[in-house]
Formats: sequence, C-alpha cells, structure tokens
Amino acid sequence: MHKQNTIKLFESKKIRSAWNDEEEEWYFSLVDAIEALTDSKNPTDYLKKLRKRDALLGEYIGTNCPQVVMMTETGKQRKTLAANTTQLFRIIQSIPSKKAEPFKLWLAEVAKQRLDQLQDPELSIEQAMTDYKRLGYSDNWINQRLKSIEIRKDLTDEWKRLNLQEGIEFATLTDIIYKTWAGKTAKEYKQFKGLKKENLRDNMTNKELILNMLAELSTKEISETTNPESFPEHEDVARRGGNIAKEARLKLEAETGKKVVSSQNAKSIRSIKDKNNDKEQNVTDSNK
Repeated sequence: MHKQNTIKLFESKKIRSAWNDEEEEWYFSLVDAIEALTDSKNPTDYLKKLRKRDALLGEYIGTNCPQVVMMTETGKQRKTLAANTTQLFRIIQSIPSKKAEPFKLWLAEVAKQRLDQLQDPELSIEQAMTDYKRLGYSDNWINQRLKSIEIRKDLTDEWKRLNLQEGIEFATLTDIIYKTWAGKTAKEYKQFKGLKKENLRDNMTNKELILNMLAELSTKEISETTNPESFPEHEDVARRGGNIAKEARLKLEAETGKKVVSSQNAKSIRSIKDKNNDKEQNVTDSNK
C-alpha cells in the first residue's frame, strides 16, 4: 500500500515519490524522473516515444511499473506511472543522459536514507532541512515550514481518525480553511503568487505560514473537542478554525498597516535572504 507521498530533490528538480509500506520501497514518478534526467519540456511525450522506440523497454514498463496515486501540479490526487529503485535503474540505462550516473547515486542514497529514517524518524526532519537549505531558504523560514508540516500532519491525522477520505474531502476542507483566513482558495492563492506546479506552502512568507498554522491547529483542536460526524459539520469546523486565524490577520494588518497575504513566492522570499546576508556582510566589512 502506497502511503507518505512526498517530494524528493535531485539537483533542485522535484521528483514525486510514494513509500510502499508493504514492500518497504520508494516509488518514483517516471515522468518527473525523465524530466530531471533529460530537462525535457514535455517529459510525458518523451516517455511515450521512448517506449515506442525501445519495444523491450516498453514491455518492461508495461509489465512492471504500476500506476501510483500522487499529487499533480494542480494539487489533485491522480494516478501516475511509477517505478521503484530497481525498475528505475533499468529504465535509466535506456536514456542517454550525462546525469545518469549522478542520478543512480542519488537513488541509492534515497533508499539508504529511508532505511535510516525508519530507525530514527528525526533524520527525515534533518533531510527536509537540508533540502530547504539547498534551495536557499533562510533558517528562520525553514523552522516555520517544518513546524507547519508537523501541524498539517496532526490535522490530517485527525481527519483520518474521523474517517474522512484523502483527496477530495481533504482538499475541500483545506480550501475552506484557506478561503476563511486568507480570502482565497488554494488555486486562487497560487494564482495570486504566480505559481503553477510549485507547492503553495513552500511559497508562503513567515507570516502566512504562521497564520495558516494557527488556522489548521485551531481546526484540529475544535474537531477533537466537537467530534463532527457529517461532512457539513466538518466544513463548519474548518470555517471556525480558519476564522480564528482571520481575526488574527485582520488585527495584525490594522496594527501594522501591512497586508499579510502576499504575492511573494519562493524566488522573492529567497532573494530577501540574500539581501539580508549582503547587508550583514557589508556591516562586518565596515567594522574591520
């Protein structure tokens, strides 16, 4: 059974991955892996042509590679062709790429990390920190982001406890939370930030992350207290949780005169870090 959908990074390329508990194996999106290896602008078409060109490979993929549910760029859960480490090694052999050897080493390291993390869960947190640092985020932002992941998991665990369905029901309640505190659905929020494939939370400022955490934490706490049964009751809880963050947002905006919901995305957030580093360096140089 595939659980724990996540994103793995290979040379800053995002590769959707899913952990299979029964097999104790990672499964990787074939389309994402091909995009990372070839820099193709249309990896889906590249994969189709590859399967036609190499009949044996096409048969191998059709026989061995399953369809695994993963998140699309629009935030939907959809089945995508995936391969485990062994299968991906076989497929890589048929793809002419200078990145083939580094990619194989990366695959082996991902497999090793997962085995280590099963023994020590704190290592998965350390890996996330390393990935965000590699992308150029500040330590302060990374701390907020990791906390937001923890709070989000607590909320989804609460939804699972009450037998809500992952996918449509989770997405609907998440949209209600966003719409209530930020005034935008997830799709509207991403459009406001100029995002397409990117993860929304990876493109939130510190203030946005904190208020979204407050909304999700409040929703989880209210749910635990009230134990909603019908979906409309869950929707009401999501609005109540989101409203607590909305009140905090409005109060903060009234006190500072600054909008919390920002069009800034990861690129601008990381550039702020670079500017701050430059200022610190200039102060240091002037004191020498």
